[in-house]
Amino acid sequence: MRRALLLSAVLPWLALSAPAPQAQTAAPPDPAQPAMLVADQVFITPSRILVAEGNVEAFQGNTRLRAQKITFDQTAGTLQIEGPIRIDQEGDITILANAAELDSDLRNGLLTGARMVFQQQLQLASLQMTRVSGRYTQLYKTAVTSCHVCEDGSPPLWQIRAERVTHDQQERQLYFEGAQLRVLDVPVFYFPALRLPDPSLERASGFLIPSLRSTSNLGTGVKVPYFFTLGPHRDLTLAPYISSSTQTLDLRYRQAFRRGRIEFNGAYTRDDLFPGEDRGYIFGEGQFDLPRDFRFTFDVKAVSDDAYLEDYGLPELDRLRSEAVLSRAKRDSLFRASLTHYKTLRLSEQQANIPSGIAEAFYQTRHHPALTGGELRLTLQGHGHRRSSSLDGTAIDSNGRDLARLTADIDWRRSWRLGSGILAEWELGAAADAFRAYDDSFFNEEVTRLTPRTALTLRLPMRRRDAGGATQYLEPILQLGWRDEGGGNVVTEESRFVEFDQGNLLSLSRFPSTDAREDGLTLVYGANWARYAPTGWQAYATAGQVLRSDGDDRFTKSSGLSGTSSDFLLAGQIKFGDGLALSTRGLLNGALNFSKAELRGDWRTSRSSLSGTYLWLGTDPDEDRDEESSELWVDGSYDISPSWSASARLRYDISDARATRAGLGVAYRNECVTVDLSVNRRYTSTTSVEPTTDFGFTISLSGFSVKSGSKQYRRSCSKT
Repeated sequence: MRRALLLSAVLPWLALSAPAPQAQTAAPPDPAQPAMLVADQVFITPSRILVAEGNVEAFQGNTRLRAQKITFDQTAGTLQIEGPIRIDQEGDITILANAAELDSDLRNGLLTGARMVFQQQLQLASLQMTRVSGRYTQLYKTAVTSCHVCEDGSPPLWQIRAERVTHDQQERQLYFEGAQLRVLDVPVFYFPALRLPDPSLERASGFLIPSLRSTSNLGTGVKVPYFFTLGPHRDLTLAPYISSSTQTLDLRYRQAFRRGRIEFNGAYTRDDLFPGEDRGYIFGEGQFDLPRDFRFTFDVKAVSDDAYLEDYGLPELDRLRSEAVLSRAKRDSLFRASLTHYKTLRLSEQQANIPSGIAEAFYQTRHHPALTGGELRLTLQGHGHRRSSSLDGTAIDSNGRDLARLTADIDWRRSWRLGSGILAEWELGAAADAFRAYDDSFFNEEVTRLTPRTALTLRLPMRRRDAGGATQYLEPILQLGWRDEGGGNVVTEESRFVEFDQGNLLSLSRFPSTDAREDGLTLVYGANWARYAPTGWQAYATAGQVLRSDGDDRFTKSSGLSGTSSDFLLAGQIKFGDGLALSTRGLLNGALNFSKAELRGDWRTSRSSLSGTYLWLGTDPDEDRDEESSELWVDGSYDISPSWSASARLRYDISDARATRAGLGVAYRNECVTVDLSVNRRYTSTTSVEPTTDFGFTISLSGFSVKSGSKQYRRSCSKT
């Protein structure tokens, strides 16, 4: 009898509470699952009615029922429960009621003064709740909200009042009839019928959060996205954006495969900025894990015109790169092959004269020969690029020059620990290159070259501990290197811009690609220093310089590597725990002037964050920079209160004494609503893009999506 009572009391609530898989019928729990009933008193009346009363609790699986009294008439097949009643199902759904009565088949029932809470965030309070056919739960005279409801009777920030709400357990949907959206109990919108997913449903077709956007070029418009589920592994989002000056349809398509995924974002536009013309863009990316540890990735970017991305607030790109890559990385080998296409959006470049099509292949293996010790690396690399221009290249203008290059490289290196703690590393290698230029009247011959190299590097790492407990490290470095770049006259298009930093201080060639290699004898000296304090702050520093037997005119003025003596490299970083970090890098020339300088900072607290970058570049005609460049970027945010936050961003051109971009944002967020307001201004202009101001406004109601609630922003009720 106790077992029958327990199953009668618990099974309906399992059917009522547990979310069922989509397109499947809700199945009751296994009757053989262990169950327990606890009450102050349990007795059977002379009429064979079982009664449990006083702090009644019933458990089965993850379901827990609490009530004051349960009466079970097995003959009549009726079950009556007196409240207050509380049913919990794994923390996903909680049902509260004053009283309940179920019929004989346990699939239909009536609850009075009922309230249903989904995942502790969305609550439905009703005068009466009815269970129908073991699948539907109907609530009458219902108030729905995810806001914190105070006991003093004050209205929540927002709520939906409906004559009837039906919860379809199988489809996990909420259907509203005669619904009103109220803000502080003031009716705002009326919906004769409304469908929303319950919070347990991860994906469902329907409207997403709309947003308002106002720009000086496009006017004020609204974007209303609609989400389509195309099966368990695909979805499509369409978002019409309509304003007085544009009609745009944004789209996003995603699909997951067993061993990969793809995503495409795009838009089709007709607007007043380019009357009568079709505008738009398409960005796509994907990755796939192939057999034998290969991986294939692709990234596609295309746009109708140079100004589209700026006009519609899309990522700021001055070149669009589309790429397909096949790669495999293993412990002792690396393979990578790629095809790349570039589309320039810069006014200073002509599409026909840039290397728009690039093909590359790279393969490297590592070996550890027992005879010599150390590590042996074998590398094979190929590169080719083409331009769409048909004009022949010259000595001063590339025009339509195309180029192909093949490189084979062998490299052996080994390290030793000498006396007095000195670490020595010897590198020995050679590279063979073959070049062929096409559509060129100057570099018109096939050129081959062999470049041997060797280097000996000595380090002396030292450590000491201060009286205060801090640990310091100092490592002087000295490298003697030699390289002989043989062969004829070669065009170097891949190594036009060179960065000299602590990452390539000890490289035998500091050119970014192997089409150019340093030549002659070099001596590098420098030092690394670090300090770790027990209080949490840390400091790092690197200094070094490169001396050459012969100068190299292929290095530009601002690279810091021209002449026989390079600029002095200075780099450092300071960290104060997890709150503040400063890093800097600069190249100091012989006149004690910087040719390049950069300072980055990041500061964070529990309520605020601030990051900034300062960059200074000297003049360099070889890098198309006829004037000094000095810019500042700042980005920060501050939590004004647990609900309010503010953000700001600025990009300022110090050389021209004007801002290029600026933005402000304010957000309000609590457990049931999120409001975002932003304004951004772009001050720069070109022949195709005008300065614009962009206003954005988004308001979203939480509670109808998975894990959309946030206890961090939960409001509290005021007490008087």
